[in-house]
Amino acid sequence: MRREYHDWLSPALDRRMELLVFGEAGARVLFFPTRRARFFDYENWGVVEALRPRIEAGELQLYCVDSIDGESLYCSEKHPAERIQRHLQYERYILEEVVPLTRQLNPHICLVAAGCSMGAFHAVNLAFRHPDLFGKVVGLSGRYDLTQPMASFRDLFQGYVDEDVYLNTPSRFIPQLDHEFYLAHLRRLDITLAVGNEDAFLENNLVLSQQLQEKHIDHQLHIWNGEAHSPLAWQSMVNLYL
Repeated sequence: MRREYHDWLSPALDRRMELLVFGEAGARVLFFPTRRARFFDYENWGVVEALRPRIEAGELQLYCVDSIDGESLYCSEKHPAERIQRHLQYERYILEEVVPLTRQLNPHICLVAAGCSMGAFHAVNLAFRHPDLFGKVVGLSGRYDLTQPMASFRDLFQGYVDEDVYLNTPSRFIPQLDHEFYLAHLRRLDITLAVGNEDAFLENNLVLSQQLQEKHIDHQLHIWNGEAHSPLAWQSMVNLYL
């Protein structure tokens, strides 16, 4: 399995960013890390290894990107308005720097957004905000509303909601979405969500699924037995849903 390391000084973020690429061909998968995790963690946790047969068969090419959640969404020292602005700079990094790299390395037409836990938020939020760029999105054990506390997971914006927070909260903007451009692209997007029936984010997944259904946006919601918020579960999930 081909493995490449890339790094550069990001103009969008004004800092050095790193990522790993696995494979040479197939659908280009932007794989977002979990909460405050790093670009190498999926490899260390055996999630990349679980996909080895499909990567080596040329079905998938993984781009394991890094996170700046500690500087943005999880940076409690900053005002929430500053946090969401840093997050939007991260989005620019992905769209203006990482996506062009994927096109340079691999001409495959399909771009996939995927992630686990906080990475699922990044994947789903990005794909829902830019559905014309993606063919598929996979959210595993994800939370899609950072403005609501869920079990031991706090409201990351401490009650603050502005337009940018709203537009980066799928559970908030999907019910109000009436723009035909976005709806048409969302309705052709291959959407898969998976969560355990004992996970803290189960209810949020059910809510988002209902919201998508009400907008006639086809999707799949898979509910696993027990608590499925772990690398062991993700090793199985990626083979089923990516």
